[in-house]
Amino acid sequence: MTSTTEQLSTTTLLRFATAGSVDDGKSTLVGRLLHDSKSVLEDQLEAVERVSQDRGQEAPDLALLTDGLRAEREQGITIDVAYRYFATARRRFILADTPGHVQYTRNMVTGASTAELAVVLVDARNGVVEQTRRHAAVAALLRVPHVVLAVNKMDLVDYAEPVFASIAAEFTEYATELGVPEVTAIPISALAGDNVVEPSSHMDWYGGPTVLEHLETVPVSHDLTACPARFPVQYVIRPQSAEHPDYRGYAGQIASGVLRTGEAVTVLPSGRTSVIEGIDALDGPVDIAWAPQSVTLRLKDDIDISRGDLIAPSASAPVTTQDVTATVCHVADQPLTVGARVLLKHTTRTVKAIVKEIPSRLTLDDLSQHPQPGLLVANDIGRVVVRTAEPLALDAYADSRRTGSFLLIDPADGTTLAAGMAGTAFAARAEETVRDDEGWDF
Repeated sequence: MTSTTEQLSTTTLLRFATAGSVDDGKSTLVGRLLHDSKSVLEDQLEAVERVSQDRGQEAPDLALLTDGLRAEREQGITIDVAYRYFATARRRFILADTPGHVQYTRNMVTGASTAELAVVLVDARNGVVEQTRRHAAVAALLRVPHVVLAVNKMDLVDYAEPVFASIAAEFTEYATELGVPEVTAIPISALAGDNVVEPSSHMDWYGGPTVLEHLETVPVSHDLTACPARFPVQYVIRPQSAEHPDYRGYAGQIASGVLRTGEAVTVLPSGRTSVIEGIDALDGPVDIAWAPQSVTLRLKDDIDISRGDLIAPSASAPVTTQDVTATVCHVADQPLTVGARVLLKHTTRTVKAIVKEIPSRLTLDDLSQHPQPGLLVANDIGRVVVRTAEPLALDAYADSRRTGSFLLIDPADGTTLAAGMAGTAFAARAEETVRDDEGWDF
């Protein structure tokens, strides 16, 4: 008989995030997923039932399963990103329940940055609103390959098919313009459980999957080995002991690709070359290693290598640059202005930098670019040009989410200012011709 542990070890893992406007029902959907898939411990459910009864509610408020902060429960909103882990017989899940309030849009960037799927909720009574567009834009910028539009609260519009069809068509058109490769629309009622885990008897006009069925069957790829190898150095190991007097190893996690002993490599940004003499894994030396393994590399030549350097195969090494053009999601309360001195953190390397230009800011209503806004404020999405004090081995974000992303940091207090994605903004969208008007929309 197969044990639960053995069964889970053979299933795939899906990382996904939920997003939507305030009161669209994200936390209730997550609670319903956990409850109906039997992923809630008995004592957790009892605690939720007890709190719900104290509030005078007849049924358990499943949103309380994810809204863990006291302020969240008092206000009935999600503030922080809540991570939940659950599993079914078919797949394991890591879920990031992200806030819906405009003030906390920055937290969606955190939750969706590693997601392979995003569930965007829409209240069937309100349809696609500005925050819906913002979440779709963030998902597109972060290159999330699968987007689910969950049209929630269908019970409050009498489960009307035309309402769902209209919202699905509007959102799909907008997301397609952003370059989102796949949108799956599902009509649901998170509160009543319609089409979340079990099919709804109220919407016989809908023949698609439930939310859980789609999550269990959507194709996901964790094949980081298809990308060129990238190895950011985290730590230099020099024991200088009697047992290992000459050992020099470079420890880190392989960000992408495959590394082999005997392979010619280049160390960036210095450009020095060598050959991989050995790869030490947890269980001892190996001839080959791949992402996302953590290993220690030994090179044939003694080269000045330190934390922040990048080791890559010489045949596919990235070009270093000090001029970074990227799209950023501004996440700090303080504005980002032209001339601002910042720190740029890329993989394990942090360098000084200056914001040379802010060419445009995205206008969400029609996806045009507002030219030369002068600054970016909290939750803005815009293009920036940054000049770094030292060269960076930066890939395009379209080629590698790991080595094409970076953070801009305030050098004074360490506050994260913006999350950046190098290269072209949207997947299948050329840069828009900017318009000279006052198209401020948020």
